[in-house]
Amino acid sequence: MMELVSFPPHPMRQSLSHKDLGSCSFQSSSFPGSFVRLPIELRPKFPSWKQHQSCTLTIRNDHPQNADFPRSYSKKEKKPFPTPIVELRRAARERAKNRKGQPKGSTPPPKNGLLVRSLIPVAYDVFNARIRLINNLKRLFKVVPVLACGWCDEIHVGPVGHPFKSCKGQHSSFRKGLHEWTNAVVEDILVPIEAYHLFDRLGKRIPHEQRFSIPRIPAVVELCIQAGVEIPEFLTKRRRKPIIRIGKKEFIDADESELPDLVPEPPLQPLLTETPDSEIVPPVNEEEKLTVAEETLEAWEKMRRGAKKLMRMYPVRVCGYCPEVHVGPSGHKAQNCGAHKHQQRNGQHGWQAAVLDDLIPPRYVWHVPDVSGSPLRQELRSFYGKAPAVVEICVQAGAIAPEQYRPTMRLDVGIPSNIREAEMVV
Repeated sequence: MMELVSFPPHPMRQSLSHKDLGSCSFQSSSFPGSFVRLPIELRPKFPSWKQHQSCTLTIRNDHPQNADFPRSYSKKEKKPFPTPIVELRRAARERAKNRKGQPKGSTPPPKNGLLVRSLIPVAYDVFNARIRLINNLKRLFKVVPVLACGWCDEIHVGPVGHPFKSCKGQHSSFRKGLHEWTNAVVEDILVPIEAYHLFDRLGKRIPHEQRFSIPRIPAVVELCIQAGVEIPEFLTKRRRKPIIRIGKKEFIDADESELPDLVPEPPLQPLLTETPDSEIVPPVNEEEKLTVAEETLEAWEKMRRGAKKLMRMYPVRVCGYCPEVHVGPSGHKAQNCGAHKHQQRNGQHGWQAAVLDDLIPPRYVWHVPDVSGSPLRQELRSFYGKAPAVVEICVQAGAIAPEQYRPTMRLDVGIPSNIREAEMVV
């Protein structure tokens, strides 16, 4: 949204001299302190220079046209902490100072073993949104071409793969960095991040010897189960009384014998199931394809938004060296980390607080401005944008891109038609 600041009217409007015009400029609020000089033929006529010694044209842009792509960290470096250690220690000292001399209060849920009742519907929404997203993606795969490299983890949404020499897979030097494109599957779009299923989320940490005896399920599903979703295949312990703390890490369960027998209640919402690949039906026309794309985009946003709410109350841990995720107050003890220099850590994970992209990693792909037109070009790479693969699939199916993805997709940036125009861009 462009807002131009107009100058005060003046009865005797006259053009300035070439010397005065050379001092006029305009300033952008998106880049404070930066001025761009206007050509003489494009500069407006201002009032008398004696009455208005300086003139500045301010252009305000509430939504930036482009933004930097998310940084891809090397496998040889550790992920940064979401909150720096210095700030965590400062906050801990502040809490200890405020708690000094105050009576110890009761522990709120979910730390006391009970569920957060207000988040149970959110957990059901996240679970159903994930299933709806998978089913809709399978349908869109029938009408929107999605390609995946056979040697690396890069994917591309479009009929022709991009020509960028960015492959880092096996034997990439012989192919000069070019990708070998094949048909993609849903697992290429939604990265399968799995975690151990905990029967008791407050129980003891999983030892290394039990790493194969405990089932592993998608981490988002495990988060929903701990938040209140009831799945018969994966039982979990539900407490009706808060736990009794003995020490900092020791507790006992309260006596629930005097409570009436628990009557099984029906789930708040019916749980959806994944549709088999043999029963997938593609959209029959453009109107149905647009509807499926909008539903897919809504399910993607609903799943991420709900998972972010659950992560604020139910802790999720991630290894700082590898993609291993654990849903629980403390990570497991399985020594199965194979990241850089894992021998020095004896295969143990470096647990830290996880962010939403660790639980649901978005696979960024190049945005194709014109699907029916010419494919992407190597020399114009700096003008193209990126978007999560789910968003790009829905946009190519006809949906409107959400506002938060427009800066990285660079939808408002003009793309030169040839090399000569690209060299003239400042």
